[in-house]
Amino acid sequence: MSARFEELGWGPTPIGEVSLRRRLDPVTRVDVFEVKLGDEWLMSSQFTVAEEALAHHGLARLTDRDADVVVGGLGLGYTAASALEHAAVRDLAVVELLEPVIEWHEKGLVPLGQVLTADARCRFVQGDFFAMSHDGGYDPTAPDRTFDAVLLDIDHSPRHVLDDGSAGFYGLEGMRAVASRISPGGVYAMWSNDPPDAQYVAILEQVFVDVEAEVITFPNPLQGRDATATIYLASKPSA
Repeated sequence: MSARFEELGWGPTPIGEVSLRRRLDPVTRVDVFEVKLGDEWLMSSQFTVAEEALAHHGLARLTDRDADVVVGGLGLGYTAASALEHAAVRDLAVVELLEPVIEWHEKGLVPLGQVLTADARCRFVQGDFFAMSHDGGYDPTAPDRTFDAVLLDIDHSPRHVLDDGSAGFYGLEGMRAVASRISPGGVYAMWSNDPPDAQYVAILEQVFVDVEAEVITFPNPLQGRDATATIYLASKPSA
């Protein structure tokens, strides 16, 4: 059991100051790791079920193939670590805009840092996922490369974005851009903290097939009730 509160890391980024904190939760009596962007909460180790489901449910759509995967947003690493649990994943590129977040993993300051850095399939790519979707792709060494799955966990929802740079991404043009980076028969999946958004589903249906908005339910011991998140799942048509 650690001290009640400790700031483990801090650094400036193009979209504001980011900090890593560890605190002892007074209810559960376990250490909780949290990432904040200014006053905005980005990620907490206290609730990770939906982030893990993003990887498991997204990759479950891929059958009979080895998979090259992109995770948009590193955070505390739960989506990436869950993806690596799938033996079919042969290469995992984790695209993260905030350089300090990558450094915290490389230095082992977060619980899953050593898990990700020790797996030869996993590599961190420092860059803007949204800009890379439109121009240059997710692999700086191969601009035209496509991937079997893109798992996105950056913004809170299609309507609640962290920075103006991604505000237009969830429209038709942005979804066509990300689809261009996905191999035929591949998968796009996104985590959202909001209930299913019918307007976003309609946009996805113009680009992808087999579109679902799946509600993930998990216990919230702090409030004594269940909480929910949404996983959007969509497949690119086969060639």
